[in-house]
Amino acid sequence: PGDIVGVGQPLVEFNTGEEKADTGTVVGRLEEKPMRSRPPAPARDSATAGARVAASPAVRSRARELDIDLSGIAPTGPGGAVTMSDVDQAASAAMIKEGWEPVRGVRRAMAKNMAASHAEIASATVSEDADVHGWSADENVMYRLIRAMAAGAKAEPALNAWYDPKSNSRRLHDSVNLGIAVDTEQGLFAPVLTDIGNRTRVDLLKGLDSLKGDVAKRTIPHEHLVGQTISLSNFGSIGGRYAQLVIVAPQVAIVGAGRVRPDVVATPTGPQIRRILPLSLTFDHRVITGGEATRFLMAVMKDLQHAD
Repeated sequence: PGDIVGVGQPLVEFNTGEEKADTGTVVGRLEEKPMRSRPPAPARDSATAGARVAASPAVRSRARELDIDLSGIAPTGPGGAVTMSDVDQAASAAMIKEGWEPVRGVRRAMAKNMAASHAEIASATVSEDADVHGWSADENVMYRLIRAMAAGAKAEPALNAWYDPKSNSRRLHDSVNLGIAVDTEQGLFAPVLTDIGNRTRVDLLKGLDSLKGDVAKRTIPHEHLVGQTISLSNFGSIGGRYAQLVIVAPQVAIVGAGRVRPDVVATPTGPQIRRILPLSLTFDHRVITGGEATRFLMAVMKDLQHAD
C-alpha cells in the first residue's frame, strides 16, 4: 500500500534463483526521502538490537537516513530479513502518526511539474490592464479570454510554441491548443481546448463546459490533458490582480487574468471610473524576447477591449 508504480511498468520482479537477503523491490518506484518533523538522529541499530537484525548494507543505510530502528520492524524478506520496502513503510507509518500525509495523485504531479519549471525555465512576466468597460453586463469572461488568446497567437506566433532545451530547438504550432487551469480539491488540472482559433463561440463554450464537467467527475480522458501549446489561468474568478505564473514545459507562455474591478482611469475628458481586467503574461525568456511577449499581450488586450 502506498507504493507508486509507473504506468505500463512491471509491478514486481520474482527471483527464481538463489534467495537473497533483499528482494521483491517494486520496479519504477521513486525512492524519495520523506520530510521529518525532527532532525535526523544517529541510527539505533548500529550497536545492540539492530546488529542482530538481518538486513543488507543498503537497507541499513536507508534506515539510518530515515532514522528508523531496524529492530522495531517486522521483516518480510527471505530468512527474516528486513527489506527496503519494510523500511520505507515503517518511515511512512511514523510520518502519518506525526501528522504528515503523502502527496499523491494530481497534487503529486503538480508538485513535480512546478519544481521542474522552477529549475529549468527562465521565466519573466509582463503585466497590463485591459479596459473592458464596454462589455455588456452578462459578457462571458472565459469566452472573451479564449478568443483573445487566439488573437494574441495570431499576432505573435512565437508564444504558441514548444521548446526543447536538449536540442535547443522550438516548434511553432499552426493550431492554438489552449490549456485551461482548473482548480479542484484534488489539485490543479489543465485540460486542453483544441484549435480555439477556428471554432465558434457556441462550440467553444460547449467544449469548455464539457471539459470542466469531466474534470469535476474525474472522467476526463488522458488525451484531453496533453498537447497544450499555450495556457490560460483565470484566477481572477477567485480573486487577485497580477501573478508570476508557472510555465509547464514544453510550452513557453501562460496568461493569467485577474479579477475585473472598477478603477479610476485618466481620460482626455478627465478621470472616469472604468471596468479594468488585469493581465499577466509569463514567458520563457530563453526562447521568447521581451518584444515578442509584449506584442502578444497588446494583441490580447486589443481583442478584449472590443465592446462586442
